[in-house]
Amino acid sequence: MTTGMRIGVVTFPGSLDDRDAARAIRVAGGEAVSLWHADADLHGVDAVVLPGGFSYGDYLRCGAIARFAPVMTPLIDAAKGGLPILGICNGFQVLCESHLLPGALVRNDHLHFICRDQKLRIESTSTAWTSGFEVGQEIVIPLKNGEGGYVADENTLDQLEGEGRVVARYLDINPNGSRRDIAGITNERGNVVGLMPHPEHAVESLTGPTTDGLGFFTSVLTSLVNR
Repeated sequence: MTTGMRIGVVTFPGSLDDRDAARAIRVAGGEAVSLWHADADLHGVDAVVLPGGFSYGDYLRCGAIARFAPVMTPLIDAAKGGLPILGICNGFQVLCESHLLPGALVRNDHLHFICRDQKLRIESTSTAWTSGFEVGQEIVIPLKNGEGGYVADENTLDQLEGEGRVVARYLDINPNGSRRDIAGITNERGNVVGLMPHPEHAVESLTGPTTDGLGFFTSVLTSLVNR
């Protein structure tokens, strides 16, 4: 059963989780719409996912070149207008480089790429992408990154904490040196979310360690239907 909601998935040169994100959207009941990095518009989608991968080979800094892709011009404008946007891993990096989210993602503190099933705690359900969870809910979804350490100055970190804008936090272990164990954050409006772990890899019991990631996609679809 589909909701009729169309969620765009942007493919940059080097994206590798775009098809997984599209499948997660379909499993959740939405219609996945392919968006190309060179597109001049968003083709009327109701939300957008910036997937993981290595956009433009991660040259300069991760996400630094993708930030200037043609599709980012309408996306940034739409984000400021309230369009729900989820940046996963490399997509999180792109959102920070685009200044849609504060802070930056840097090299893991142990200087190694990490790939593991990661326990998280949901800290905020006031976003379009987490409204279907409960505050304090613990989930397990895959994590895979080389530059996943979230950093920001102390004032920014205090502001994120004080305004309830930390969306998810690492539990049991901090896998990459992220400040205050932060795994994901949101903007002030709650429509733009950046998440370092990969919910799109945990939507079906056959392939994921859990189906805990499905909640991110069902949350946005429910938010769109009820808006």
